[in-house]
Amino acid sequence: MSQADPTIAVIDDDESVRRALQRLLRSTGLTVATFATAEAFLEDGTQPPPACLVLDVRLPGLTGLDLQERLAAAGRRIPIVFITAHKDDQARRQALAAGAIDFIAKPFDEEVLLGALAVALGQYKR
Repeated sequence: MSQADPTIAVIDDDESVRRALQRLLRSTGLTVATFATAEAFLEDGTQPPPACLVLDVRLPGLTGLDLQERLAAAGRRIPIVFITAHKDDQARRQALAAGAIDFIAKPFDEEVLLGALAVALGQYKR
C-alpha cells in the first residue's frame, strides 16, 4: 500500500476491538488508523483525512453520534459505518438518517463489516 491509499479510521474505546479490527482490515490490504476516543480522532493531524470511519456509538466524551454531527457541521463528509454492543433503535435511526452507511451490532460477521466498508469506500472521494 502506498501513502496515497485510503485509510480506514477505527474509533472504539475497547482496545481489543481496535486491535481485532486493525488485524482484519490490514489482512484485506487496507490501511488502518485507530483511535480510542472521538477527541483523539479530531486532534489527529494526519492528512489526507480517512476514507471511512468504523465508529463505535458509545464512547467516553464525544459519542459516535456526536462525532458524526460535528463532522457534518464542519462539512467533512466522511462515510461512517457504526458499530455497537448496545441495541438502540433510536441511535440507529439517527445515524442512518444523518447518512451513515450502516449500523452493525457487535458481535458481527466480518463479511457484513467488509461489505459495509466496500460501500463506504465506493463513496470515497479524494
